[in-house]
Amino acid sequence: MKTNRRTLIAGSLALAATHRAAWAQGTPKKGGVLKVSAPTNPSSLDPATGGSGQDHAFLYPIFDTLVEFDFPTLKALPGLAESWKFHDTRTLVLNLRSGVQFHDGTPFDAEAAKFNLERNRTDQRSSIKADLGTVEAIEATGPLQVTLKLKQPDSALPLILSDRAGMMCSPKAVKELGKDHDRKPVGTGAYRCTGWNDNEKVTYARNDKYWKQGQPLMDGMEFAIIAETNTGLRSVVAGQNDFVYFLSPQQKSVIDRAKNLTAVTGPTLYCVQMFLNYGRAPLDNQKLRLAINHAIDRTAFSKATMGGLAEPAWMALPSAHWAYDAKLANGWPYDPDKAKKLVAEAGFPNGIDVTFLGYSDQRSQQRQEVLMEQLAKGGIRVKWQTGSIPEMSAAFFADKKGEGLLAAWTGRPDPSLTYSLMFAKDSYYNAGRTEYSPELTAALLETRASEDLDARKAAFAKVQKIVVDGGLVVPLVFQLELDAQVGRVKGYKPNLLGKPRFDGVWLDG
Repeated sequence: MKTNRRTLIAGSLALAATHRAAWAQGTPKKGGVLKVSAPTNPSSLDPATGGSGQDHAFLYPIFDTLVEFDFPTLKALPGLAESWKFHDTRTLVLNLRSGVQFHDGTPFDAEAAKFNLERNRTDQRSSIKADLGTVEAIEATGPLQVTLKLKQPDSALPLILSDRAGMMCSPKAVKELGKDHDRKPVGTGAYRCTGWNDNEKVTYARNDKYWKQGQPLMDGMEFAIIAETNTGLRSVVAGQNDFVYFLSPQQKSVIDRAKNLTAVTGPTLYCVQMFLNYGRAPLDNQKLRLAINHAIDRTAFSKATMGGLAEPAWMALPSAHWAYDAKLANGWPYDPDKAKKLVAEAGFPNGIDVTFLGYSDQRSQQRQEVLMEQLAKGGIRVKWQTGSIPEMSAAFFADKKGEGLLAAWTGRPDPSLTYSLMFAKDSYYNAGRTEYSPELTAALLETRASEDLDARKAAFAKVQKIVVDGGLVVPLVFQLELDAQVGRVKGYKPNLLGKPRFDGVWLDG
């Protein structure tokens, strides 16, 4: 693992050094339409109702957030909220920016912010209720001031508001359009959504009344939905598109050989993993969950599916993260014999058959084949059901089909949000909607009780140990962000979340 990590870091630094100059070259120009190859169709263009972590790239152009984050560090920065302050441990006051309008011309103010926050935490269709689970009441305490009363201290809340929960939709549009707002979103962002043809294209046009001075620089963007990243990469090589993201390490050599392309890369929180429904049989049995984890050789998985350019994952955070707990590394040593023994102790002496869900793209199918072979050696026979990302994500998390889902956790700005979204009782990403234990519930709350970093790190250690001991999830590898762009694309920078944002991007020619 150390060798892989050194290789990963060295490669990242070399690429960063190579392309830092390219980012800084030239004087930004206005005009042009950026054409992007995107590997997934959105599940929704409404931040409150979507169910896929891949939606963010489509949402960022449309929606500003109350709080923004620094790309390399995830430090909280002012957004639609110019400032915020905890007046006491259970009161967060947000002071909002003046002069901001939604794309439909209606004003963004305290009432609009209150509407969005109330909708996000209470609406029947909201998939992000858990994000605001610590909020007890929301008040508009001035024309441009919102006060959040909390059930308990929540130091993670500012960064939570840099994610979906802080994306502001037009109340007028939401009320008038209802479910159609999923497809016709209205925000305050740098670009207006002008169309969405399923599995084909999402288009955007410049917001001429955007509040950030000098932005946006481009006239618009077009996201072409190309599920196979090999095809997407070829479209950029051929000049049909300007930018492709979510590439695999194996595709780096293609970028290097193409004279017209530049690679952009950086570390991310993106974790390929297996979500488990531990709220019902058979995976309500701890021994079966541990057996799955012990049956997987993460180093071999990384070599087979990521060319070794990934870090084996033992928790939801990579080793570079401040809340990473080194004591839990290799918490499930690869041991197929131990896996078989655990399966037998769970009541299945002849092994067990399970149904896992997965995605139908080529990269996902390769991962499924590797896992099927590894798990079989541990007495776990897997049958895969596959489909598109939105289809399979909804089937597992909403319709409760299958015992597990091979997908990825795309990361969140604050780690407490990651753990709450995966393991809190009512979270969308807790497929069983069940409380694992009172101890885990209490530990999750403790991660938000203090603003002191050392205290928070100790609290995260408790959460992570409970998760590892319980085998509640099957983290596999952390991967790099790897994108390819043509020479005319300027100003793009990766971020630690690994979700493309085109803030400040401009086209030279």
